[in-house]
Amino acid sequence: MAKYGLIGKDIGYSFSKTFFTLKFEQEKRPDTYRNYDVDNISQLLQIVKSETELKGLNITIPYKEEVIPLLNKVDKVAKEIGAVNTIKILKDGRLVGYNTDHYGFAKALSNYFPFKEKTALILGTGGASKAVAYVLNAMGFTFRFVSRKKSKDSLSYDELNRDILNNHFLIINCTPLGTFPRVHEYPQIPYQFLTSDHLLFDLIYNPRETEFLKRGYAKGARVTNGMKMLEYQAKKAWSIWKS
Repeated sequence: MAKYGLIGKDIGYSFSKTFFTLKFEQEKRPDTYRNYDVDNISQLLQIVKSETELKGLNITIPYKEEVIPLLNKVDKVAKEIGAVNTIKILKDGRLVGYNTDHYGFAKALSNYFPFKEKTALILGTGGASKAVAYVLNAMGFTFRFVSRKKSKDSLSYDELNRDILNNHFLIINCTPLGTFPRVHEYPQIPYQFLTSDHLLFDLIYNPRETEFLKRGYAKGARVTNGMKMLEYQAKKAWSIWKS
């Protein structure tokens, strides 16, 4: 029996355990998947040491960047992105980091082409946003990051106006705002300037319809949550663990 799991903080909302448990049942595998809710990513090493049958881990908020120094090796793409969300545990105990978020996002986004223009706003600057930026760059989008504080690399939410939204037709929420149980939170963008030319893509999948998506839909925008991205990246993680 092999063990797998998810490491993050306050991860009761996650569907990863449900996804893999169902997969194992359908394939009649004795494998298990559990959540490891930790206060510090350094606990990863103790988990791996104590769980001798552990073969692979998923990493989620807020540890996708912090986990990298703890790994023995990082895949080329994950290194370029600067974030890891999948770890393969080798037979000798070495930890190899990968990023499957970029694969999941690219595959999910491909269902929504074409866009009026290949322009995007990425809300948030954490590990998930780096995978999104990697994909958008590869697809030929021009994009801007949006953060709570303005910097040389990002706009602030206060700077968003009609002109900016009229020139950016894909808006991706990479923040945890709106995740269960804090479902009434949402990114502070000027929703009144959205049109049917916009797509709002929320990486959040619990709840399936976030306040971010509700507000976009009310203005005629196309909307989608992160469920398909989760499924695609999870399948990719599984292929890495079994390779």
